[in-house]
Amino acid sequence: MSYSEVFEEIVNNLKNINTKLDRVIAKMEQKDDHVSKKTQIMADYLDVMTLLSLPDHLRTTATTLFEIGPATADEIANMTHKERAVESNYLNQLVRMEHVTKYREGRKVYFSINESLRKK
Repeated sequence: MSYSEVFEEIVNNLKNINTKLDRVIAKMEQKDDHVSKKTQIMADYLDVMTLLSLPDHLRTTATTLFEIGPATADEIANMTHKERAVESNYLNQLVRMEHVTKYREGRKVYFSINESLRKK
C-alpha cells in the first residue's frame, strides 16, 4: 500500500468518525435538551476533524479553552498544570493557525475560540 493510499484511508476514516459523532450529538440533543455545556460548545464551535488534526499538546490547550471560555495563558496553565510560558506558546500557535483569536483588555491578553470556526 502506498503512502497516498494510506493517507486517503486515514482521511476517509476520520470523515466517517466525524459523521458518526454528528449523529451521536444529534441523538443526545433529541433525547435530552439539557446537553452538557462542554458538548454543546464543542458542537457549536469546532468540528471533530479540526480537533483530530491538532497535535496532542495543542488539542489539550484548545479543549481547555473550550471548557473555560475566553481566558489568559495563566488561567489555561492552571487548568493543564503546565508552565504559563508553554501555554502562551501553544495558544499563540493556535492563533497563527487561525483556530483562536487573541485580544487585550488592559494589561491582560485573552484568548478565545475563533468565531469563523463555527460548525456549519
